Amino acid sequence: AAAADSFFPFAALQHLIDTIHTFTGLNWWASIALTAVLIRTAVIPFTVSHQKSGEKIHAMKPEVDAIKHAVDLTDPKSVLVGNYKMTALYRNHGVTPYTPLKGVLIRPSIFMSFFFAINNMVEKVPSLKGGGIFWFTDLTTPDPLYILPVLTSLTFLATVELGNPYIASKMKMLHRGMGVMIVPFTMNFAKGFFFYWITANLFTLVYVIVMRRPTVRKLFNFPALEAQSAPALNSALDMFGGSKAVPSAKPPLALTELEEVRSEIEYMAAQPRGSPEWRKLMALYKHCSSDFGDAAALGYRPKKIEKKGKSIGKSRKGR
Repeated sequence: AAAADSFFPFAALQHLIDTIHTFTGLNWWASIALTAVLIRTAVIPFTVSHQKSGEKIHAMKPEVDAIKHAVDLTDPKSVLVGNYKMTALYRNHGVTPYTPLKGVLIRPSIFMSFFFAINNMVEKVPSLKGGGIFWFTDLTTPDPLYILPVLTSLTFLATVELGNPYIASKMKMLHRGMGVMIVPFTMNFAKGFFFYWITANLFTLVYVIVMRRPTVRKLFNFPALEAQSAPALNSALDMFGGSKAVPSAKPPLALTELEEVRSEIEYMAAQPRGSPEWRKLMALYKHCSSDFGDAAALGYRPKKIEKKGKSIGKSRKGR
């Protein structure tokens, strides 16, 4: 009945919590915590996939930076060469600049679903008033001792410190600030919600610790963990022009590779309009300019790429 007027995802979550409470006989606080564990376990495949993509893009960053630095942004042929190399690089690694962003919304979506589901239950399920334990017997009221908000803040900060080893210092400082602000922002939350949040934070900590073990990483086909300074997600955002590239200790991509492709592009551009080589060049241009990720990786937007690409056609037409 409490879920009758709720949005479908929130209603489904309320039914799941209620089902676990009914069939296990657990108190409400334990039922909420167990539901959190089950949901987070169910999305582990997506979490692993997201982590793999992030680590791949992090490993690609030296090559991406080398291509970006080797491209002459004032030369349309050079831009096409860069796009060609960037497209091949991403395809070889099985990712795109957008790939790390696909998994970003999973955890916030789960968080918001639990927030609205539990808040609705707090208002409409009278038995939650006696569904707690120790000092938090009533799950429908705030914690007067602020112990639960503080525990939530501490467990969140622990996930920040032990989480993504590639995260940049500025991003880590932002997350630390968020962790500290949890206490004043949540001091009026009902106690029931904290048993999802604390459980989710502890689950994340366990996941991070387990996924750092070499045997587990090998089982999931992860590369050996290296201590790096730049984050995978920030590497992806760098490709969108969000921040400056960070120099890498790895050797850059050989510029001779770019020169070889440049020579091929120039040869095709010199052929008569309509020839097989000319059509191949146009197909290459169309493919590269239609891939916004590759264009953005070079600091260009599709319209700028298109404008420069058309200038190639005009120069050939006048020959």
